Amino acid sequence: MRGLAAGRTREAGVLRQEPERRRLKASIPRSEMKEFDAQMIYVCAILFPDFEGHLEVDISSMPSPASPSAPEDGAREAERWEGYVDWRNRPATKGRHGGMLAASFVLVVEVLENLAFLANASNLVTYLMGFMHYTPSQSATTVTNFMGTAFLLALLGGFLSDAFFTTYAIYLVSAFVEFMGLVILTIQARTPSLMPPQCAKAGPGCSPVSGAKKAMLFAGLYLTALGVGGIKGSLPSHGAEQFDEHDPRGRKGRSTFFNYFVFCLSCGGLVAVTFAVWVEDNKGWQWGFGISTIAILLSIPVFVSGSALYRNKVPTGSPLTTIAKVVLAAALAARRDGRRAQSASNGAVIDRAPSPTGSTDMKDYSCKPGDIDAAIASVAGRAVAGARDPSSGGRLACTVQEVEDVKIVLMVLPIFFSTIMLNCCLAQLSTFSVEQAATMDTRVGNLRVPPASLPVFPVTFIILLAPVYDHVLIPFARRVTGTEMGISHLQRIGTGLVLSVVAMAVAAVVEVKRKNVAAAAGMLDSPGNKPLPITFFWIAFQYLFLGSADLFTLAGLLEFFFSEAPPRMRSLATSLSWASLALGYYLSSVLVSIVNSATGRGGHQPWLHGASLNHYHLERFYWLMCVLSAVNYLFFLVLAIRYKYRNAGVIKE
Repeated sequence: MRGLAAGRTREAGVLRQEPERRRLKASIPRSEMKEFDAQMIYVCAILFPDFEGHLEVDISSMPSPASPSAPEDGAREAERWEGYVDWRNRPATKGRHGGMLAASFVLVVEVLENLAFLANASNLVTYLMGFMHYTPSQSATTVTNFMGTAFLLALLGGFLSDAFFTTYAIYLVSAFVEFMGLVILTIQARTPSLMPPQCAKAGPGCSPVSGAKKAMLFAGLYLTALGVGGIKGSLPSHGAEQFDEHDPRGRKGRSTFFNYFVFCLSCGGLVAVTFAVWVEDNKGWQWGFGISTIAILLSIPVFVSGSALYRNKVPTGSPLTTIAKVVLAAALAARRDGRRAQSASNGAVIDRAPSPTGSTDMKDYSCKPGDIDAAIASVAGRAVAGARDPSSGGRLACTVQEVEDVKIVLMVLPIFFSTIMLNCCLAQLSTFSVEQAATMDTRVGNLRVPPASLPVFPVTFIILLAPVYDHVLIPFARRVTGTEMGISHLQRIGTGLVLSVVAMAVAAVVEVKRKNVAAAAGMLDSPGNKPLPITFFWIAFQYLFLGSADLFTLAGLLEFFFSEAPPRMRSLATSLSWASLALGYYLSSVLVSIVNSATGRGGHQPWLHGASLNHYHLERFYWLMCVLSAVNYLFFLVLAIRYKYRNAGVIKE
């Protein structure tokens, strides 16, 4: 059979179609039929009757030109969120999925999640000292290591969300893991035989927990840390993904979401450092751990309740593979002789390999004097040259989009490193600051405030300031600056860094005041049962400054990393905010060790060693951190001045 089937006749030189059913054989793969216009197939059959192929198409069932089905299909395509699916893995649609309503479930979950985490973390030093018989220094190190691990594991949660699973799935798994860790801690706190025997503080024979009991303690702590890390790495980006970044209203909504994310984080923290801490100190730690267990368990059905509204980003593979490929290609080019390497780094052009976004634009990565991206552009050029290396076998071909993605990562990493010192300062809120408050008079009238409840000051301040910031300060700044954001991400981060410098100076002055009162009262060698005649409100000043620094920096970092990162790396990039916290806690532990090692030489008493905080030189440690924070701010200032935003959030409206 050639051309059309029987039924085609010619009259007066005019081709006439009979009304009966006709079939066409055309070489069109079945998988591509949806891509073709049915009317074009019909026209081709008429104009080229000798055309042969292998696929039989029923022309009689094809729609007429006036059929509305094709426009309707296009409309349905336009209503879909490209690259997003719902919880049943079906295409997410506009108007049904995403938006502030969907993100509101994430905000409620954050209240419960942070309540579960902070209820223990804020008072864990007291638990380790009073029930596990650790020294103040050992307790501080254990807490900073635990919290550092929890925040560092956010990178794992972010990586898995981007590469293999959705943020939706990662949250559910992580919440269950945290729940199991808290169950272990609750059982241990409730069972005296699973804890070391009670003894007098600093008394003979009062040894810290060891053996199987210590293993159980750390199993519970680090299962909790693993769950917290997965949640921190998935929950913020899951909420932010509910907004359309291509719409100005969507970008503003996303900015509001991050502000209220910190607000809800603080709401959970407020309940944790007041009600939960009071329960731990007055009713027992088994009840305190029980509150955390119930909170994280309740967060799961709350999160699932929003499933029908969520739009979940489809994982696109490991972003680390892309980074490794580009870096390896650059390394191959760097090994070439000087002439070829210089040529590649100064004038490389990207091959027209298909990019993930479909872009095949040519890009020049020449290094221009004075350009902030000069060094990064050199790496990009080498990556392209390395991809052409015959030894790579073509496996290192770098597209425009891949090299651009790696450039962005290299540009934001210095900003990430500049925030670690601030988080080292924040680590003091849950370590030495709590121990300071424990030696002071914590009474307010007839009410005794637990030392671990001191974060109520910065938390309350954040709760009050966050709505004012979003609804008053930001709209005013937008009118003044004419920009979409009003106050840029880096300006927010910089404000937090300045406040951290002030906070450390205030902390040093307050510690001098506390020790002077102890000396005047003859209580330097007091066992700690009787509080010093100085109110704990003195400690509130450093809490207020550090809490304000946290508000500006955390919200700024979350939005900065999310908006600047490539779409396929956003969960991982957002996790850098928590990784900065983790490294800050680790840095605090390292600084304590270095300071004790350096100051303990020659038979001298180390600054931060011993059973009594009154014999510590904590004020010197705080002054050291103040100086380091000031130097760090200058480093950040240089980076911020030279940084060029990738997205449209800073351009004039």
